[in-house]
This record gives sequence, C-alpha cells and structure tokens, in this order.
Amino acid sequence: MSTPQSPMPQAAPTWQAAPGSAFPSYTSPIPVVRTHLGHALASEWTKIKSVRSTMWTLGVFVLLVIGIGLLTGAVVVNSSADLSGNENPLALGFFGLLLGSICVMTLGVLTTASEYGTGMIRTTMTACPSRGRVLAAKAIVFFLVAFTVSLVSTALVALAQTAMLDGTHARQPTGAEWFKATVGVSLYMALLGLLSLVIGSVLRHSAGAITIMIGVVLAPLVIALFMFARSLEKVRQALFEYSIPNQLSVFYSNSLSQSGPSGWDPLWIILGTTAVAFAGAWALLQKRDV
Repeated sequence: MSTPQSPMPQAAPTWQAAPGSAFPSYTSPIPVVRTHLGHALASEWTKIKSVRSTMWTLGVFVLLVIGIGLLTGAVVVNSSADLSGNENPLALGFFGLLLGSICVMTLGVLTTASEYGTGMIRTTMTACPSRGRVLAAKAIVFFLVAFTVSLVSTALVALAQTAMLDGTHARQPTGAEWFKATVGVSLYMALLGLLSLVIGSVLRHSAGAITIMIGVVLAPLVIALFMFARSLEKVRQALFEYSIPNQLSVFYSNSLSQSGPSGWDPLWIILGTTAVAFAGAWALLQKRDV
C-alpha cells in the first residue's frame, strides 16, 4: 500500500505577500509614517492628563498655594501687623508655595519612575525605541504643565493679596516684583519638578526618588541648625543661603539671608543643576536595559 502524501503548500495570495521585487505593486493597508518628537509629545500628554496622580498632586498644589496664601493675607488684614515699610506684600505667597513644592516634586518623580514600577516603560520604549526622545518628551510636557499651573496659582494669590492689603497694610509692588513673584518663581518651581523627574528616571523607584527630593529641600536647613561649632560657621551659612526655601524667598525680594543668591541667581542655579542631571540621565538611559 502506498502511503498518503501530504498536500503541497500553496503560495500565499498576492494580497498577503510581503512587498518586494515579486510584487512591486503591493501597497500596505497600514499607513507608514516616520515618527518624530511630536508623536512622543502627544503620547506623554495623553499619559499625564489621564492618570489620577496628576489630578491629585496638582489639585493639592493649587489648594495649598491659593488656600494658604489667602489665609495668610486674611491674618495680616485682621491683625495689627503693618507691612507698609519696604517689605514686598507678595511675599505672603511664599508659605503656600514652599509646601506646594512637595506636590510638584512628587508629580515629577511619578512621571518617570511610576512607569518602571508598573512595567509600562517596556511598552513605551517599544513604541518609541529612541530613549532620548522619550525622556525629552516627558520633560517638555511636564515642564509646560507645571509652569502653567504654578503661574496661574501664584498670579491668583498675588492679585488676591494685593486687593486684600490695598494701601492700608502694605505698599504696592513694582512691575519687576510682580514679574519675579509670578513668572520667575513659576519657572523655578517647574525646573525643581523637572529635576525630580530626572532623579526618578535615574533611580527608577518612586518612593526613593521622592524621599531624596524632599531631603534636598529640607536637609540643608536641618543640618545647618545643628552646626553649633564655630569652625563650621562658613559651612552652616552656605547651607542656609543656598537652601531651596531661601532661594524661593529671593523671588519675593525678601531673602531669609543677608547674603547668598540674589536677583535671578536662584533660577540660574536650578537651571544649571537640572541641565547637568538631565545630561547624566540621558547618558545613563542609553546604556541601561529597560
């Protein structure tokens, strides 16, 4: 008896065949588009606006900045305090912004580190193999969101406080003071959050990166408070002058220290620090496994 022979495999229909010299007229039904930074920006914008952490962190930030700012202004109006000297009335917004910085830093860390925790980073890198483009897109989207929210919040607080303290409790701020207390300090906050984003990309651990950033804000002041030795006087003074709370106060023309950064120095300091950290994170991202 003869054994049955298996049927010969049939050639794939022309519409299923891959394009090549045998099928020069083949056209893929899927449009092929060269990807660019705009696609990565659209992807990161979709992510940041759709996750709950964005709404919670930015919501608490706005609540702290506006709420504490209005509360501070109300306390000054209803007390015997008089700010009619050389003090900037916009400085009352400092307290809420200092607490709100924790929210901005937290969101910055979560923008990158949370994807490593959930494993979503593998999908992101598969969709966009250019790792540097992914990091740049995250940085641009986050910076614009953080700057816009900070600017709106600080501007509302500044307007409310000057209206509450109109003429009776404080002098009118100048145009330069308005600009620094709104645009300037918002740029600083956005860069501080961007630095947190970079640290989150380096550590790939949300809790660790958030802890480090909170330490960056608070540790210099705490360490300086316990430096009682006369030999450490210069170190203690430097820690105090270049601490983030003191740098924030410079934008309100009300520095906590008589020396140290002044004018726009805090902005250049945070800009340089963030640029160096971003370059390091970029280089590290190219060498690591996802």
